[in-house]
Amino acid sequence: MIAILNAYRFRARLPINRAVRVLVGLTAALLLALGWSAASGALGISPWGLLSGQADPLSVQVWWQLRLPRLLLGVAVGAMLAGSGAAMQGLFRNPLADPTLLGLASGAGLFVAVWIVLFQDSGAGSLYGQFAAGFLGALCVCLIVFGIAKRQGGGSAAVMTLLLAGLAINTLAGAGGGVLAFIASDEQLRQLSLWGMGTLTNALWRTTALALVLIAIALWLLMRSARELDLLQLGESTAHAAGLDAARLKRRVVVATSLGVGLCVALTGVIGFLGLLVPHCLRLWLGPGHRLLLPASMLGGALLLVVADTLARTVAAPAEIPVGLLTSLLGGPYFLYLLMRRNRAC
Repeated sequence: MIAILNAYRFRARLPINRAVRVLVGLTAALLLALGWSAASGALGISPWGLLSGQADPLSVQVWWQLRLPRLLLGVAVGAMLAGSGAAMQGLFRNPLADPTLLGLASGAGLFVAVWIVLFQDSGAGSLYGQFAAGFLGALCVCLIVFGIAKRQGGGSAAVMTLLLAGLAINTLAGAGGGVLAFIASDEQLRQLSLWGMGTLTNALWRTTALALVLIAIALWLLMRSARELDLLQLGESTAHAAGLDAARLKRRVVVATSLGVGLCVALTGVIGFLGLLVPHCLRLWLGPGHRLLLPASMLGGALLLVVADTLARTVAAPAEIPVGLLTSLLGGPYFLYLLMRRNRAC
C-alpha cells in the first residue's frame, strides 16, 4: 500500500521548478491580458495615463465604475468555472465532468430564471435572492448527478450515464426556461435573453464585491481538497485505507462547486465549456496532480475568460457580443474532438 501511494505521488507531482514556471507563466499571461483588456473597448484608455494621473475624467470614471469591476468579475468567474471543472473531474474520476455538461449551470440558470420571472418584482433582497436561487439550483443538480454516479460506480458506463443525465437535466432546464419565457413580461424576456447568453455587463461594484468574497471562499475550499483529490484517484477503498474521509471530501467539493457555479450563473448567465476546456487541456500537459492542476486551472480559466470578454467588447464595438457565445464556439468543437478521439480509442 505504501509503495503504491509513493509511486502515485511521484508520478502526479511535477518538478518544483517546472511547477513554478507554469504558475509564473500563467500569472504573467493573465497580467498581460488584464492590461490589454483595461486599454481596450469602445473607449480606449491608456494604462499609463491612469497610473500617472494624466487621464481625462471620463476615462477615470469609466475605468473605476465599469471596467475595473468587470475585469475583477471576469477573473473570479473564469477561475471559479475552470477550478470547479478540475475538481469535478477529479471527484468523478473522469475527464468529461464539467459544470455545464453535467447540468449544474443549467440548473442554476433555471432557478435564477424562476426568481427573475416570479419573485424579482417583490423588491425584497433582489440581488441576494438571485444569488441564493443560483446556489440552490446548482446544489440540487449536483446532488442528483452525484447520486447517479454513486449508483453506477466506475467505468465507461458511469461516464456515459453522467453525460446522459447532464443532457436530460439540460433539456429539462431548457424546457422550464421556455415556459418562463412564455409567461414573462417583455422586460423580463429581454433580461432573460441577454443573461442566458452569458455576459459580464452586470459587473457593478455592489454585485462584484460580494461575488468576489463568496467565490474566494469557494476557491479556498477547492484548494483545500487538492491532496484528497489526488488520493481519490487511486479508488475510494485504497484512499480510505490511506486515511481519506471520502464523504467529507465529496461534501466539501459539492458545496464549494454549487456555491461558486451558482453565483457565477446568477451574475453572468451560462458561460459554457470553460470548466471542461481549461482543466482538460492542462491535465494533458501537467498531469493528474491537483496541487498544481487546481491553481493552474484557476489561472487559465481567468486568462481565457478575460481574453474572450475583451474580444466580445472589441470585435463589434460599440456593440458587444455575449461572451458565452464565444466560449461555446470554442468549446463545442473541442468537445466533439474529445468524443471522436475516445471513440477511436475504443
